Amino acid sequence: MKQQITFITLGVTDLNASIDFYENKFGWKRSEMSSGDIVFYELNGISLALYPLDELAKDATVDAAGSGFKGFTVAHNTRSEEEVDSLIENLREKGVKIVKEPQKVFWGGYSSYIADPDGNLWEIAFNPFLKIDE
Repeated sequence: MKQQITFITLGVTDLNASIDFYENKFGWKRSEMSSGDIVFYELNGISLALYPLDELAKDATVDAAGSGFKGFTVAHNTRSEEEVDSLIENLREKGVKIVKEPQKVFWGGYSSYIADPDGNLWEIAFNPFLKIDE
């Protein structure tokens, strides 16, 4: 697996308060990829995303409360759905916990979730709207 992080998504309890913090405290500029319920900030090749905590947990098929969800995910994006499937199978063979099997998702992409040994969630995804540089 190539060493890269494409998105860090923070599950937030109050999206407007978080937007205020990143834009008005840090002075960051919102990316054009942003929409009504998700905000992106481009960070030197990595994007930070803010998304409602309950919705992010629902997407990963875990409980937003308690130890099942830590409030963020890290994403590794691929160039195709087939690459997602191949990578998940490779990780499964290595004993990695698959939290959510690869599937078409509501935002138009294809994704799966895995957990690291501490339960931190990684989304393995194909995003047809994202251009991935070499």
